[in-house]
Amino acid sequence: MFKKLDKLILKAFVWPFIATFFITLFVFMMQILWKYIDDLVGKGLDMLTLTKFLIYASATLVTLAMPIAILLSSIMTFGKLGENFELVAIKSSGISLLRFMRPLFFVSIVLSGIAFLFANYIAPVANLKFAVIYHDIYEKSPAFDLKDGVFYDGFRGFSIKVDKKDKDRSTLHNVLIYEQSNGVQDNTIISQSGKMSMSTDKKFLEFKLENGNRYEENGTFNSTKNEFINLGFKEYNKLFDLSQLNLQKTSDSLFMNNIRMKTMRQLNVDLDSLKKVPDSLYKRNKNQLAFYIKYSNFKDSVATKKETAIVKEKIPSKKVTAFDALIPDSLQNVVYEQTLNNVNNARNLLQMAAVDYKSQNDDFTQHEIEWHKKLSLSIACLVLFFIGAPLGSIIRKGGLGLPLVMALVFFMIFYLLNIFGEKFTKEHTLMPIVGMWLPVIVLSPVGFFLTYKAMHDSQLFNKEYYYRLFKNIRLASTRVIGHLNKNQNI
Repeated sequence: MFKKLDKLILKAFVWPFIATFFITLFVFMMQILWKYIDDLVGKGLDMLTLTKFLIYASATLVTLAMPIAILLSSIMTFGKLGENFELVAIKSSGISLLRFMRPLFFVSIVLSGIAFLFANYIAPVANLKFAVIYHDIYEKSPAFDLKDGVFYDGFRGFSIKVDKKDKDRSTLHNVLIYEQSNGVQDNTIISQSGKMSMSTDKKFLEFKLENGNRYEENGTFNSTKNEFINLGFKEYNKLFDLSQLNLQKTSDSLFMNNIRMKTMRQLNVDLDSLKKVPDSLYKRNKNQLAFYIKYSNFKDSVATKKETAIVKEKIPSKKVTAFDALIPDSLQNVVYEQTLNNVNNARNLLQMAAVDYKSQNDDFTQHEIEWHKKLSLSIACLVLFFIGAPLGSIIRKGGLGLPLVMALVFFMIFYLLNIFGEKFTKEHTLMPIVGMWLPVIVLSPVGFFLTYKAMHDSQLFNKEYYYRLFKNIRLASTRVIGHLNKNQNI
């Protein structure tokens, strides 16, 4: 049953956590938006599509926003309580800091569980939906916007340019259309003027051209006698399919095999299958090499003394100074060529085998990285809480000043360690269990240290403490120097 003290600390923690979580998520979402801004601009996307894009993108960032929100909100909560001398009053009544941290510790465990469930079940679905909608947006042609003197190539196989477009936005002057074909040259349509309008079913864009020519060249690239056609016209209608400009719906199955779209159970199944791949590669390469290294298929004829004696009785002893002496002159070139071919084929086979082994090893490592990432980011919530809570009680400052600076410092350390750990794991410098847990391994001792200092009322961030410390050091050094000078004079 919660006591008033627990309700006090929970009430002080909830609103800063909600505010910092959504602010952090918004910042990360803006980073994603700026990353893909070039693929979004000019596509004529509706608000529903943009909203889906941002929601799916932000869903993948929840597991990263959760740790920094816990870190910042815990620093702000304990810093504000310390600034208002509430922590002093609580400690003076005999309540330890760990007891005061207990309700938020349980809350952090719950948030860590939520972060894990989100990373394991919701994030894979969000990643899948994000990949599908980004693929559709990326493949979508730009919205139709025909500008004066600028080529427009949004329609596949066509490039359109007009010198001038009247204010009615439909009357065109000096129209030039390049139509890609399989012939020697692209077909070209040149018109003095024209009208641009939409078909009645809204599926086609119609160009009604007037007073122009259509040029075609039929033939082959190697032929010297190609057919050139010059077709003059007073009126010519050209239709463009507007469905090319629409957002196409891609099936989810196209990206389902990506490891970021899988849960831990699915990753375990893949890891069990990948463990069997090296054995199959070894057997395959061994069988293929046996064709080029044929002596490996036969038993050594001098393996035993008995066989050696039999060979010596049947074959007269003769000293051989070179391998060439065993081969007739007429067969030496043939033997050398066959040997060289076998060596080259064996080398190529080994190079291909090395590529296969490296690809399999990279795939296995990537699966392990994704498996450990789902756990490490959730456990990081607890680690950063044990950094933020004692840090706030030490600095005793609330608001968004010093707490925000300290939170950013530790989050940057956490973020960089996470990036470096994943990079070193991909390069096979660190094992996945070490590389992906590197932030937790490094920051856990820091959390224990800060908790210990906070329990003993450390003055770690008190500037007056350091001022007195440096003053005492300066006085001590002055006394030592004076004592040395006195002894020297004597």
